[in-house]
Amino acid sequence: MTTSRDEQKKATREAILEAARQCFEVEGYEKASVRDIARAAGVSAGSVIHHFGSKRELLYATLFEDLEATMSEALSLGTSPPLAGQIEAMTRHIFACYGRRPRLSRVLLKESLFAEEPWASRFRAQTERLHGGVEGLAGDAVRRGELLPEVDTRLLAMAYVSFYYFALLAWAQGGHEDPTRLVSVQMAQHLRGLNSARTTGG
Repeated sequence: MTTSRDEQKKATREAILEAARQCFEVEGYEKASVRDIARAAGVSAGSVIHHFGSKRELLYATLFEDLEATMSEALSLGTSPPLAGQIEAMTRHIFACYGRRPRLSRVLLKESLFAEEPWASRFRAQTERLHGGVEGLAGDAVRRGELLPEVDTRLLAMAYVSFYYFALLAWAQGGHEDPTRLVSVQMAQHLRGLNSARTTGG
């Protein structure tokens, strides 16, 4: 009985999240109301507030959960070396998540920069996961001899994260239609001096 109640609660929560994603994307965050979202989800406005507390909390939850799942998928793609191709595949997978709901993504990007706790920590944790994933791939590249042994993989991952957010902001502002390519070009330039084959003339 408890399991059934928990499953129903989870199903209601998922229905509200999906309705919110659609309403925010179609109507915009400011225009979409809790009542609109409740109607689309087939629940009461009180149920929306019960599950999420406020419309802003619901905004954070909508894309955050999409990104969590997408990032987990991206970090476990298992794309074959070289490193540049692995990073490009991972980046494209993540940016596709933003691209599915561009209007919502742009709003959330702006809001997340000034998010208060606990969301600030949650968004930082996502960035740290991304950094850790790239650092791990770079470490593998060093071990197989693709990168020079003295390469600081942590700094390389920090450079990637910088390129990633630069491209994300450029895309959000309408300045670049293919953020993955922008990251890839920047990473290619960065990796050029770290590649062992280039240094040894191989």
